[in-house]
Amino acid sequence: MTLQARFIAAVAALLLCFAASAQQKYEPQVGQAGKDVIWVPTPDEVVDRMLTMAQVGPNDIHFDLGAGDGKIAIAAAKRGASATGIEYNPDMARYANERAKEAGVYGTGPGKATIRQADIFATDFSNATVITLYLLPSLNMKLRPQLLSMKPGTRVVSHSFTMEDWEADEISAVDGRRTYFWVVPASVMGNWTLDAGGQKLELSFEQVFQKISGTVAFGSLAAGLRDARLSGAAIAFAFVDRNAVRRDFSGRVDGSRMEGSFRDDKGGEGRWSATKK
Repeated sequence: MTLQARFIAAVAALLLCFAASAQQKYEPQVGQAGKDVIWVPTPDEVVDRMLTMAQVGPNDIHFDLGAGDGKIAIAAAKRGASATGIEYNPDMARYANERAKEAGVYGTGPGKATIRQADIFATDFSNATVITLYLLPSLNMKLRPQLLSMKPGTRVVSHSFTMEDWEADEISAVDGRRTYFWVVPASVMGNWTLDAGGQKLELSFEQVFQKISGTVAFGSLAAGLRDARLSGAAIAFAFVDRNAVRRDFSGRVDGSRMEGSFRDDKGGEGRWSATKK
């Protein structure tokens, strides 16, 4: 074989090698390093419980932060949600989108899933109604301020890790693995003017995440609120007035205003509203 022929053969072999390498499919490895965490897939039964806790359905906009192989976003799309996964590793993001295509849910809109190659800390997910995470505690805490600023009622589910002193609204266990669920609470802390069927009263709330307490003022008397509860934008509380009549209030918070209905234990009922001072 001439020198020229040998050179051509060597080049051809090299091209074949490159072609074979290009055709080789990317396969993620459990424990592989990522930007902030190693990759460990969430078991299918845990994925199912996470999405069930959040009651994911066709009206939801779902974001999975740190999407990995895309299985949570794909599962959310199969429940009818508009699902988006955020994954930093470009190879993993491409792999996850291929999985979405194989599952028949790739795309945008209800019942579809797309995995974006992006940094979760540089991504706008403020329109989400459901957030899922499987991140380290330090990352959960770094995200917590952003999560708490989201629309009241947004549902958040974390696999394995908490939000420290933001207590979960529900904790489930699946084969020894814990999942944590929160509803983003409205902000009610402060002083409000309450109009209860034409009666004007001063209402004050203390708040630590979704836990609330407070008082209602009758002149110089500040009566403690009873059974005060906050879940997303839904609020409820009760108090006993000067005449020993208990009134139970329920309603919804909308920014600096809240309103709803009340009943008392003497058979009375009516509408109420409150405006923040």
